[in-house]
Amino acid sequence: MTPDSRQWNSKSLQSNPPRLVRLKIIESLLSAFFEEKTNLTIIEKAKQFFTALGFTVLWGDGDYTDFERDGCKFILQRFDNKPFAENLMITVAIDSAEEFRNHVLGQNLPAVYGIRVSEVTQQPYGKEVNIIDLAGVCWHFVEH
Repeated sequence: MTPDSRQWNSKSLQSNPPRLVRLKIIESLLSAFFEEKTNLTIIEKAKQFFTALGFTVLWGDGDYTDFERDGCKFILQRFDNKPFAENLMITVAIDSAEEFRNHVLGQNLPAVYGIRVSEVTQQPYGKEVNIIDLAGVCWHFVEH
């Protein structure tokens, strides 16, 4: 397990592979740089992103925020596990794939948040737009 950055010492360096320690240092530096430049924590930036996508905040306590859009609910949690996030896919029903994509691009969300947005594609189950969010989660917004 990678040590908490506040608890790094020579013992933790010996008990953890150097590769994991280096990754933790890089992650801490990037987080500090991001938060310093934007005056927002990463979780706050994610909250802004999901609100811009049209989700409504139902409640939040700092580490957890409950979002809802058209009956789709999820809880955003302060939890950093990149391999998990990059292997997670979530499907959200929408009325129009084209309108949704235009909404995302019209707000310049890819540039503002560093997300990726696909073209509208026709799938056997309907038209969809895929978004890879800030954490690497793949969201399938599917026209119903």
